[in-house]
Amino acid sequence: MPLRKSNTYLSLANSYLIDSPQPSSINYWWNLGSLLGLCLVIQIVSGVLLAMHYSSNISLAFDSIEHICRDVNAGWLVRYVHANGASFFFICMYLHIGKALYYGSYRKPRVMLWIIGVIIFILTMGIAFLGYCCVYGQMSHWGATVITNLLSAIPFIGNDIVPFIWGGFSVSNPTIQRFFALHFLLPFVLAALVCMHLMALHVNGSSNPLGITGNIDRIPFHPYFVYKDLITVFLFFIGFSLIVFYSPNSLGHPDNYIPGNPMVTPPSIVPEWYLLPFYAILRSIPDKLGGVLAMFGAILALLTLPYTDRSIIRGNSFKIISKVMFWLFVFNFILLGNLGQLHVEVPYIQLGQYATILYFLYYIAIVPIISILENILYYIGTNRKYSIWDKKI
Repeated sequence: MPLRKSNTYLSLANSYLIDSPQPSSINYWWNLGSLLGLCLVIQIVSGVLLAMHYSSNISLAFDSIEHICRDVNAGWLVRYVHANGASFFFICMYLHIGKALYYGSYRKPRVMLWIIGVIIFILTMGIAFLGYCCVYGQMSHWGATVITNLLSAIPFIGNDIVPFIWGGFSVSNPTIQRFFALHFLLPFVLAALVCMHLMALHVNGSSNPLGITGNIDRIPFHPYFVYKDLITVFLFFIGFSLIVFYSPNSLGHPDNYIPGNPMVTPPSIVPEWYLLPFYAILRSIPDKLGGVLAMFGAILALLTLPYTDRSIIRGNSFKIISKVMFWLFVFNFILLGNLGQLHVEVPYIQLGQYATILYFLYYIAIVPIISILENILYYIGTNRKYSIWDKKI
């Protein structure tokens, strides 16, 4: 028996990276998982290097980042890799979630895999928000003020939670120091959750684009899928390098390159682009508590899909109506992201409300109704085919 199978630790790595049986029909959309793992490694390594030179004192935070970029050897590279790595992390994550929605990867028996994935998504958004605040630019200060103030909407205890998080009566030195400590520690919790995600994936294996059992035709992960993953890793580094070396500040808001000033309020408070769809949902609800519930509900709604999707066929590859509604949902999500950076004025207010309603309708009405309708059409089509076949006989 080879050493990779007989040794306790090597056999574990072998079962995940070499001999793991995967459906032969999976396409390049399944490479996003390996890209997300790569992004996590890039963020942790670059984050540790940045932490060696970053100061979390509120009067030094912004200047320490300038010091990293100007005075530390290759500090500019580490800073831009970390800042843009967050954007690429979310690009891959949104595509990964979109792939799961399109191909029905949340269906049984992978419900636990899906739940862990949603938890990872929520934690990643929290870590990204904390890191954005640590820059302590103008948008960082007011973003931290607005988002933490949302907790005051919690009945009875909200007004006590906010100053407890701030460590005072506004976003101040204790706030940034706490945010930095959490921003440094939580990625290691995220890494542990990713390991749990991989363990849950290993139980039943990957789904496939056809929506049928993949047990009929499986091949080892190495070498075919390893080299297939390396293709997208190579393309990822090309795109990532183009941004980091030629346009490193294009994905950030211009106001965040100004030191945070609590005495000057920006014309409009805009978080990072990957938080904009949920920020638009928050702003579309006039009531403060309702907006907070809608924003968190927009993320938690992902957990309902394994139970609301009643289709007997996994995924949308062979379902025309579901495919159309999925792309409508995608375009609506992009619209929400665009509305999140615009001023709160007519007609963007009403448009945001319509887009929010459509977003939630997809989970609670469109998916269950369309899945049941397509089940009926499937049975009708199947019975008609058999009746025609019987007449020919």
